[in-house]
Amino acid sequence: MRLSFIKCHGSGNDFPLVDGRALDLSDAQWGQVARALSDRAGPVGGDGLLVLTAGDDDAAFGMRMFNSDGSEAETCLNGLRCVARAGFEALGLDRATVRLKTSVATVARATDLAPGVYTVTETVGPATLDVAAWPLDAGAAQVVAAPVPPLDPHRAFTAVAIPNPHLVSFVDRVDEDELVRLGTVCEAAPVWLPRRANVSFVEVRGEDRLFVRTFERGVGLTDSCGSAMAASTYAACLDGRVAFGRDVTVLNRGGLVRARAERDAMVTLSGNATWEWAGEATIDLIHARAGDLTIARHMDAEIAAWAAVVDAAR
Repeated sequence: MRLSFIKCHGSGNDFPLVDGRALDLSDAQWGQVARALSDRAGPVGGDGLLVLTAGDDDAAFGMRMFNSDGSEAETCLNGLRCVARAGFEALGLDRATVRLKTSVATVARATDLAPGVYTVTETVGPATLDVAAWPLDAGAAQVVAAPVPPLDPHRAFTAVAIPNPHLVSFVDRVDEDELVRLGTVCEAAPVWLPRRANVSFVEVRGEDRLFVRTFERGVGLTDSCGSAMAASTYAACLDGRVAFGRDVTVLNRGGLVRARAERDAMVTLSGNATWEWAGEATIDLIHARAGDLTIARHMDAEIAAWAAVVDAAR
């Protein structure tokens, strides 16, 4: 089969995005498309696959997100901004409710973070601390600034679902080798964490600045994870490291977002939804391979505008 898509990114979290409203594929077939298009050794590559889906009585449109291993995530907040932009442009909207896998989110066109940077604000939640729903067997109903003994009995984590599960640990300095080690343990789906989880190390850089590094479920070490930035902001407020209702800048290897967590556990992110190029490729569903790539156009001005933001943030 041949698919058209847009290669896009939110805060450096990059994806092929497919308008799937008129496509009839099974979950397994979408998983194969994700593996084919996201393969970094293939012609496209990405942290996963985004799919714009049709709306319903409660939402103008929907989003599905498949990780690069073909598994489906509950949400992806960097990806949600990109899907929101696609939905806005397809339907002539500037705000909407979006149907996610297990929840809904509100999105709106926002004032650009910088000239030429298409920006979307998204509000999600409420975040939950109930680890039984993951499930996570850590010997407690909630984990807030406390160890997860099967993972590391000496390191404090906060366990937050938003709605996908995150283990957040605040550190003086990110140790990527340690992060990968812990993330790999979770990625193996041990009996105490059968559905896996995202793991983040977070540096607090003053009253209104966080730096987040994430080992993402189904992806691995990634330059950016939107839900991890949201979960980390909420966890920082729970810990008293950041004030509820305060706007903070959340940095990552791919760029930044503006974030705010409220006491009702709702979290708002404002960030980019950048188009890089548009193309199409042939997908071998049996072998999960992409080939015969053609690129229709590059969005050089958008790429340069975001590069300027990243350079300024460093």
